[in-house]
Amino acid sequence: MNCRITSNDIRIESWNQLVDEVYFDSWKSSLGRFRSDFAFRGLSDCRYQLANSFLRNCGNRPELEYHLLRNFRKYARTTESGQTETQLRSLVLAQHHGLSTRLLDWTYSPFVAMHFATANTEKYDIDGVIWQVDFVKVNAQIPEPLKVLLDEEKCNAFTVEILESKFSTIHQLDKTIGAGQVLFFEPPSLDDRIVNQFALFSVMTTPTSILDEWLIRHPDFYRRIIIPAKLKWEIRDKLDQANITERVLFPGLDGLAAWLKRHYQPKGG
Repeated sequence: MNCRITSNDIRIESWNQLVDEVYFDSWKSSLGRFRSDFAFRGLSDCRYQLANSFLRNCGNRPELEYHLLRNFRKYARTTESGQTETQLRSLVLAQHHGLSTRLLDWTYSPFVAMHFATANTEKYDIDGVIWQVDFVKVNAQIPEPLKVLLDEEKCNAFTVEILESKFSTIHQLDKTIGAGQVLFFEPPSLDDRIVNQFALFSVMTTPTSILDEWLIRHPDFYRRIIIPAKLKWEIRDKLDQANITERVLFPGLDGLAAWLKRHYQPKGG
């Protein structure tokens, strides 16, 4: 099943082209190094929107976000002190454990994004997609007082610590920088899963916003790499050979079982 191609889409025709495209514009002549400014998100179906799980679960009911997070913080029992100390940290922890939140998962690793675009073998008759979003450009357009914090820290991505230095609640973030804003931030290293997936999150200052709609208004900030269904098996096999698997990205018995189940599934089965 094919996707409608737009001016920001690249439909790849081979593994080699895919590797070239995910490293698009990564050469930094000032450093003499390859350093990508893109965040990556892989999806098994190219028709999927960049809609967060809160919107998918709760619909257009933004007032429910407060109650979800309040009760998560009330009932959560963690072994690490400080994980729910602030609302922002609670939001990250909640997302990490499957609660519906306004956050979207991204990765710095194009190969991790390839994994998520090809892990679901039930979608092998559908084109996949890798979203590439220039998080440096996105964060650079954020209004004050947040932008000055990036300048002070001399970094391109926010962290929870940076955000907490100005805002203790999501409502304060929304109110201060205004609705419809987007930023990318790095989560704390809660466990091996976040570390191994080279994770970062995007967040919008309205819980029911859809990131696609914002990106369409900023076409210079993103690209989409369309992965034809016919290439998914080849990409999957080569990722497995490179050890980009559920066993590594989801450490533990659940990840091991998911990897083995998929790895030994016959082609066409």
